[in-house]
Amino acid sequence: MSTTVDERISDEIEALEAILMDDVVIKRVNDVPHIIETVVHPSTGDDVDQQFVCVTLEVKLTPGYPECSPEVRLRNPRGLDDELLATVNSQIRDKLLDCLGQPVVFELIELIRENLTESNLPSGQCVICLFGFAEGDVFIKTQCYHHFHSHCLANHLIAGKKNYTEELEKLPSWQQMQAPPYQQTCPVCRCPVSCDVDTLKKAPLPVDSVTAPPFCLTAELKALQLKMAALLAQQVAKGGVVGAGDTGPPPLTITSPSDNDNATNGSSSGHPESTKTEALSGVRPNGNSSNDNLSPGSPHSRPVYRGPYRGFNRRGKPGRRGRGAAGGAPR
Repeated sequence: MSTTVDERISDEIEALEAILMDDVVIKRVNDVPHIIETVVHPSTGDDVDQQFVCVTLEVKLTPGYPECSPEVRLRNPRGLDDELLATVNSQIRDKLLDCLGQPVVFELIELIRENLTESNLPSGQCVICLFGFAEGDVFIKTQCYHHFHSHCLANHLIAGKKNYTEELEKLPSWQQMQAPPYQQTCPVCRCPVSCDVDTLKKAPLPVDSVTAPPFCLTAELKALQLKMAALLAQQVAKGGVVGAGDTGPPPLTITSPSDNDNATNGSSSGHPESTKTEALSGVRPNGNSSNDNLSPGSPHSRPVYRGPYRGFNRRGKPGRRGRGAAGGAPR
């Protein structure tokens, strides 16, 4: 854009800031308005809790605006499916052509708000039970504008707290004291949420889960199973699945004294597990060091010292007597 701001643009931004106040963000480059951004909600009066959908409108002012159409993008849709977004985008393109030559941002906001008000019901599926939202369902909207059946979210939060408690009990006491308290999180974006689980648990099951027909393995599902099995076999053959079909011993075996006793009683000295344990620990299954029976001349043929511990052994160096050697000079 040029350094001189069109008076029509200045008036439009002033009106947007006066009406939307903190709900609109004006991003400027060299004091020239560049991007207008706002979150659009459905019209529900003062009842904010009944706003179940929303979308972020981003309008990038092109150098020729308003004589040229701006670049419009819808971001972060909440509770809106792809079909509805496609409809809104089509209406936005038509509105840009109709309003060519005049400010259009406020018109776009009103257009989007009308669509959200008509579709103020979460579309798509509950990501917990994978059933859609039907008439008669009791659902909840989190602070991050994600929607779940109340009963499903209650089960999810209960299971999450149970898993947290089980993992916490496995830790040492000092780590348990330092661990953060359990925090409820959104199953979709992991943002912190605050819900009354007891109240959510009282909600009925999703309507579709009660009226859904019993599961039946169709020919389509069978074909999908065969396709996925072939893909898994291909990944295993290329080494892409770790641990699949590996029946050998692990790379490192940690043994205990009881394991050594079992190896002595039930295994021969040539057993691969016994050899591996001996190589790792330096101790044979009978409790003796693997250095005891080394042949003379071997670099490790020095006998193992079994007397009382007297500190570190130090080899004598040329021109220096070892500690405790005869005739040693006092230090």
